[in-house]
Amino acid sequence: MSSITRRSFLGSASTAVLALASCRPRREASPASAREKGIRITNLFFGYEDYLYRTPIKFGGSVVDRVTLLNVTCEATDRSGSRSVKGFGSMPLGNVWSFPSREMSYDTTLGAMKALADRIAAITGAFKEPAHPVDVNWTLESAYLEAAAEVSRQLKLDSPIPKLCTLVTASPFDAALHDAYGKMYGVSSFQTYGPELMEHDLSHYLGPEFRGEYLDRYVLQEPKHRMPLYHLVGAVDPIEETDIKKRLNDGLPETLPEWIGYNGLTHIKIKLNGEDLDWDVDRVVRVDRAAETTQAKRGVDRWFYSLDFNEKCRDVGYLLGFLTRLKEKTPRGFERIQYIEQPTKRDLKADRANVMHEAAKIKPVVIDESLVDQESLMLARDMGYTGAALKACKCQSQALLMAAVCQKQRMFLCVQDLTCPGASLIHSASLAAHVPGVAAIEANARQYVPAANKGWEERFPGLFRISDGTLATGILTRPGLGAV
Repeated sequence: MSSITRRSFLGSASTAVLALASCRPRREASPASAREKGIRITNLFFGYEDYLYRTPIKFGGSVVDRVTLLNVTCEATDRSGSRSVKGFGSMPLGNVWSFPSREMSYDTTLGAMKALADRIAAITGAFKEPAHPVDVNWTLESAYLEAAAEVSRQLKLDSPIPKLCTLVTASPFDAALHDAYGKMYGVSSFQTYGPELMEHDLSHYLGPEFRGEYLDRYVLQEPKHRMPLYHLVGAVDPIEETDIKKRLNDGLPETLPEWIGYNGLTHIKIKLNGEDLDWDVDRVVRVDRAAETTQAKRGVDRWFYSLDFNEKCRDVGYLLGFLTRLKEKTPRGFERIQYIEQPTKRDLKADRANVMHEAAKIKPVVIDESLVDQESLMLARDMGYTGAALKACKCQSQALLMAAVCQKQRMFLCVQDLTCPGASLIHSASLAAHVPGVAAIEANARQYVPAANKGWEERFPGLFRISDGTLATGILTRPGLGAV
């Protein structure tokens, strides 16, 4: 099979490119055997599911009360056309998070993502060469970004669709390909990243320092057996009974102590304001006080927090002042902080002077919204960030490549979800369970949109019914991404 570049695909339909392979110890692949692999896309189908939230979530100054899922089915064959499989991918179209705007309405940005999904489906469906999913995504990303620019112009959007939003829209298509590829060979998708099923080593994607290395060096072949659940306390979520104006009375917990007892929580993520220092400090103090009382009753003496400012801090000075004040108010609560997520603006190039070196000496500081490619990751590292949040919604292909770079750079790693229900949670949990160093899993849909988990709870009770604070990730061994 001959190779093509991202750019050449835009002007011609050639052959599939690139590929990853691995070394776990280092080993030589047979080029012929790898080149004989690959799947050929024959059909793509996609549709949407809409859900209202049980209760709204506030982050980054915005309140969200609904979600649209983009579901993709990919029909594919092997190189010879003798075998066929179906792959499935699903992801929330998190437009408020990936395409924030003060000028455009929720419906406008969601509509733009749907228009872009049409284009991505056509671009991906037109790729007919047999290839590994990472190759397909790597080859087509330029076309996806060009399509986003075209949609922005045609819809006369007040601001263009950003790269992060394009990744989110493309992610269920990419997931469907990874799912199909694993099913084609009867293994978990996470066992398809070695030289037996890929053509090139990681240097083809990530530079010469990765020469001779393959993705399976940075991906676990088997999932971790169990992983702690990170519970979210949104900026408008009730902490104590006095915070509730009117109870929902729907059978699910409504205060933090109720959730701690219901799920056996040991990990709590706290959304913060970033624009009101007194409120932010008080919020963590109140969470810590409620958690201490509840955990004491349970006989639990060790638990953790992560703090998420969703880029609302005006500068690193705000974060440093917050940490100083918090340590004074609750030394034990301060010690429980595991990491801090995206404190300042996502556009690192435009905010180059806002470095995190001093803050990262205190606690790991990770990028989330800023992470869209290797360049942004390395810029963040130069600016003092010491970790990164991987997300399935940024595409499985990209998440794995960034996981390799982060491990090479010895950076702190976590996996965040996008309030992912159903198949998208299984995908996100599987990513977390197969990346070394990731210690916990977010699963926010069980709090905010449990209706979207209906049916999945019976099929995967260990992931959707939590009583001991952990998810049973050891079950994530089915062929493909394991959801269907």
